[in-house]
Amino acid sequence: MTAAIVLKGVTKSFKKSAARRAEYTTFKSELLRWVRGEKRGDLTPGRIEALKGVDLEVPQGKTVGIVGRNGSGKSTLLKLITGIYAPTSGTVQVNGRISALLDLGAGFHPDFTGRENILINGIILGMSRADVRQRMSQIIEFAELGDFIDEPVRTYSSGMFMRLAFAVATHVDPEILIIDEILAVGDDHFQRKSQAKMYEFKAQKKTIVLVTHDLGTIERWCDHAVWIDGGVTRQVGAPAAVVAAYREAVHVAEAQNARTGDSALLAPGLALPALPGETTVAQAEGKIEVVEAWQQGAVADSYRPGASLEVRVTTELKAAKAWVLELELCRPDGSAWFTARCPLPAERTGHVLATWSAKELPWLFDALKLKFKLLDGDAVVATASHTLPIVGGNSGVKEHVKQSWHVDGAGAVVRREAVA
Repeated sequence: MTAAIVLKGVTKSFKKSAARRAEYTTFKSELLRWVRGEKRGDLTPGRIEALKGVDLEVPQGKTVGIVGRNGSGKSTLLKLITGIYAPTSGTVQVNGRISALLDLGAGFHPDFTGRENILINGIILGMSRADVRQRMSQIIEFAELGDFIDEPVRTYSSGMFMRLAFAVATHVDPEILIIDEILAVGDDHFQRKSQAKMYEFKAQKKTIVLVTHDLGTIERWCDHAVWIDGGVTRQVGAPAAVVAAYREAVHVAEAQNARTGDSALLAPGLALPALPGETTVAQAEGKIEVVEAWQQGAVADSYRPGASLEVRVTTELKAAKAWVLELELCRPDGSAWFTARCPLPAERTGHVLATWSAKELPWLFDALKLKFKLLDGDAVVATASHTLPIVGGNSGVKEHVKQSWHVDGAGAVVRREAVA
């Protein structure tokens, strides 16, 4: 079967802000910083990896639903398909005239009337002025905007915006229709009318790509489903099977969060945990194997304040990337009190041992709780935690942590234990 859309090795990254500040600054605080000779810290801009090597084919004449958490890369994927974004690497091939319903009001000039915006949008979508004028009455009739069609669209409600956008997109005779959650805006009457139009498209063997969080719609209406997770294609197949796997992964993450207070649900875009018998793309490339605490030359199961501490973390890296190992010292409620990062050698694969050494540590009530994350850019690929009961000393928090990192060569091995 001929493919309407083909993506091969597609990545998309965005530049982050050069400086991350924990709080807002003022002219006075910046002046004092300059007088004292204080540095702001690392101003090197990073990258946000929205998509990481997506391979996908959308068959011609089929309806494909895309599911995934907020921040997983679904909308970015649609904007690459429609040509709004260019891929950082990889190729995107679209075979046919494409029409898209993405951000509400996208492509509409707020000071132009609805009628004028129909003409502009039709031309943008590849139609001639004569073709748009010929279909103008059909579009206006479908949108049901009455006299508002000759009013500036800035006076429209979100539902009226959606009516006009949907009417234009579906009446310009597209071969491929891209929809990003926008149909949820309409009222009950227009939603039924829109669904009838979509069924008409399906009967005409149009290609439809739909992003929605309404999993029931994916199961009832789509021929295929795609699960995007953490910027990669995690599963492609029958809608019922893909939706069931997605729901199960969310439930696993919820249970993990309830048990440990640490899961992929804590921030948008983090990859959900692997299901039994499944290995995700990201987890296949890197994982945290072992975490051990050492004190006074021996493996420690508690921490005695005043003595130095080493925490040895063994990672297994199967892809040569700019991996970063992050450590968090946590308060009793699980929130981070102190964070330290260690870049791992980009050219190395296999087992890599990173050792975090500390000479002065905070006394956080009755336990020292450490969390580790293996990062690929901003994406969390693997996590681990380690808790040491504190023996002796008084409660309280020191203001500073004297610490350092050391990375040994590939193949370093420490005593094997399950990661908590």
